[in-house]
Amino acid sequence: MSSHSADRAPADDPAPSPEIEAKVPLLEPPGWAVAQRALFDLLDHAWRRFDQDFTGPDGRLHYAGRLTTRDGVDDFYEVFFNWPQLYLLGGADDLLSASEQHWEGVTRQLTELGMLHDEFERGYDWFHQGESLLLLYFLCMAAPDRWSERALHFAELYVDPAHGNYDPAHRIITRPHNGSDPRRTGLFDGDVYPWLLKEGQTYGYPLEWIPEAADGPYPLSEDPRLGAQMRDRMGVGDTAVNLAAAGLVLNAWILSGEDRYHDWIVEYVDAWRERTEANGGLIPDNAGPDGVVGSLMEGRWYGGHYGWSWPHGWHSVGHAACVAALAAATVTGDDDYLSMVATTLDTLIGRGKVMPHIEADSSLPSKWVAELGPDSHTPTLHLPFRHNDLGWFDYNPVTSPVPVALWHHTASDTDRSRLERLREADGIDWRTVRPFRAKEESGHEKAWFAFLAGDDPGYPERILAAAQAQVRHRLRRIDRYRDLDVPEADIHVWQQSNPVVTEALVQLTWGGPQVLYGGGLQQARLRYHDADARRAGLPPDVAALVTSIDPEATTVELVNLSPEAGRTVIVQAGAFAEHTITAVRHTICEDDGWIGDMYDYGHTEPVVTEREGPCDSAFLTVRLPASTRIRLVLRLQLRANAPSYGTPFTSQDEELTPGTEEHTE
Repeated sequence: MSSHSADRAPADDPAPSPEIEAKVPLLEPPGWAVAQRALFDLLDHAWRRFDQDFTGPDGRLHYAGRLTTRDGVDDFYEVFFNWPQLYLLGGADDLLSASEQHWEGVTRQLTELGMLHDEFERGYDWFHQGESLLLLYFLCMAAPDRWSERALHFAELYVDPAHGNYDPAHRIITRPHNGSDPRRTGLFDGDVYPWLLKEGQTYGYPLEWIPEAADGPYPLSEDPRLGAQMRDRMGVGDTAVNLAAAGLVLNAWILSGEDRYHDWIVEYVDAWRERTEANGGLIPDNAGPDGVVGSLMEGRWYGGHYGWSWPHGWHSVGHAACVAALAAATVTGDDDYLSMVATTLDTLIGRGKVMPHIEADSSLPSKWVAELGPDSHTPTLHLPFRHNDLGWFDYNPVTSPVPVALWHHTASDTDRSRLERLREADGIDWRTVRPFRAKEESGHEKAWFAFLAGDDPGYPERILAAAQAQVRHRLRRIDRYRDLDVPEADIHVWQQSNPVVTEALVQLTWGGPQVLYGGGLQQARLRYHDADARRAGLPPDVAALVTSIDPEATTVELVNLSPEAGRTVIVQAGAFAEHTITAVRHTICEDDGWIGDMYDYGHTEPVVTEREGPCDSAFLTVRLPASTRIRLVLRLQLRANAPSYGTPFTSQDEELTPGTEEHTE
């Protein structure tokens, strides 16, 4: 029996979704709605400019250099990670085909450069693989019929032990650099890790406790003895960032519903949960080939590749662990899997220090320059991101994606209370909105949380203005760089010039945070489909604003700005129709004839009341005549349905399976 049918109903409804018609006239369009549709228009111009100036006819990036190390695959795919996401939000029809073409073109390009085997990374860490695969996950979400076969094949690289990536006896991924080529062993080619001077200065060196690191005739950047130790101690066995592979397998489970993907996630994440519990609630970062924490580190729970000691600590470990915990909670319905992330996070919070950032020993200074701005001088709570033999170090301001992802999933008082405590301890006003855009395309979760708490009604217009500023800034970067040959050292230029910004639209329309950049799948309270075009996304002229994500009162306002055309929106509960709408309260006009009667007597606004009724569906059809608006208050039963890439246009008999025809668009 498929896991999809085990405990929860299928997401595809056999009966048509209930329908509601907007009755409230739109007299003065709200500023947020006008700004939102203006952002859609600007983004449509922007992605076409990038497409024209930086890519070739087959979708590849303009790049004539060589890639001489294992690094670089992620930088090619990351450029386009949120393009199909914009399509799903309501971007242009041809944006999906453009996104697919770029995946195909970049894949051919990277294969020619020797970086891929059978269309997949030959072997690299999951900090980077998780970034690479976001584009694939959104393509699966937008066109599952065309992408399921490929996605299931990639998941098999980990689920099937024959590929050499997974050892079911010890419940480990067998090496930190893993992928499609079992010959890709170790962490680097040659005897010495390919250190960059800036990298060594910023992050230091791993295995600081071994004699070779403490004393020797070579600088560490050129010491082959350190390279040998890294291969022997860090290049085999499991490491915590491999947990991000659970996102790839979760994607396969949603596509297929097959038990084998469910079972792999449970088995693998259970192993790390047990190691976390045995380590006092702190996620360890390594397990040897025998599955034992510290067996190659002389008992240390820290020191693994991309782990607590080097190079990023919580910045990489936290995201990967959260991706895996959310995957396990999704396939089992057991939110206790999130505890291994929560207990680790709470440990870091308990060791926090209040200080100005300019006094911190952060290894991520460039990240905070833009995010903090003048508040770099403001005393605020910093958490330690790394740990070695000397204890905790590398203090950074609280990053919000992980605690927000936990709260969004559970909607629990405990997870909300953690965010409220962090806000109280912060010396910086969470309502602050700065127009920065890191490659993760996130970082404004604190201000969004303040808005959802009811403290900042002006947030929607400010975050939309910040998004506009970033699009325009990146269009100028395109002008600057489009005629340059991109050398190997500058392969991040494309990411820095990508003008597609989606964080604001995800927050405001879907009621969700931006996707966890370590390889997560999208979270959302609501999504939308254009009933007339039979495709995902908001219809033209329609704007949406989610003002509450409380399951008992998930509130969204829909506005049709068109003065002539009616639109029909299908509201979906959850990113994957995993929730059920159990009741709907919506606004109506007390007198449908107010234009002809009440207005003549000097009334300039309609009299609006509310009506409530039951519902039992993952979908709700809303008809929006020209120049109308409606406010919906939805009661949701969270995760009542198995997650599905199906749509309201997919009947129960047409449920998507690998190799079927396209039903969604």
